[in-house]
Amino acid sequence: MLYPLSYGGSGAPRLPHRQRVTPRLTAVPDATGRPLVLVVDDQQSLRGLVRVNLELEGYRVIEASDGVACLEQARLHRPDLITLDVVMPRLDGLATTAELRADPDLAEVRIVMVTTSAHPSDLVRARLLGVDAYLTKPYDPNELVETVRLLVPPR
Repeated sequence: MLYPLSYGGSGAPRLPHRQRVTPRLTAVPDATGRPLVLVVDDQQSLRGLVRVNLELEGYRVIEASDGVACLEQARLHRPDLITLDVVMPRLDGLATTAELRADPDLAEVRIVMVTTSAHPSDLVRARLLGVDAYLTKPYDPNELVETVRLLVPPR
């Protein structure tokens, strides 16, 4: 079991963000009303850490290990938000984002890139593709939670 070592929970001070975001809800909530987040990363340990942090904030979380699995899960579950790594096997995060934005049923899903890739060309391409926020690893879990909260507030 992974534990969020530096996670401060809801009472943590708000951190400055790399870009301003506005809330937008896209998915139909389940009976609990909690938003659904799809966490996509090829490293299971990182998916688990993100899962724990978001579940502590009241989000429902599902996982995928690459872009192909992300598209399958997104079409099946219609998440409110997707956290997406750039560097993954089969289909990378930028190509996955392009596929999501091209699908009329998924085009409005919020996307947060969470990646080690901080190359300026990746940042520009992500912005052009319509990524809502871009966090580079290593990141502060509080910053990730706050970014998700701003994009899709917990209900």
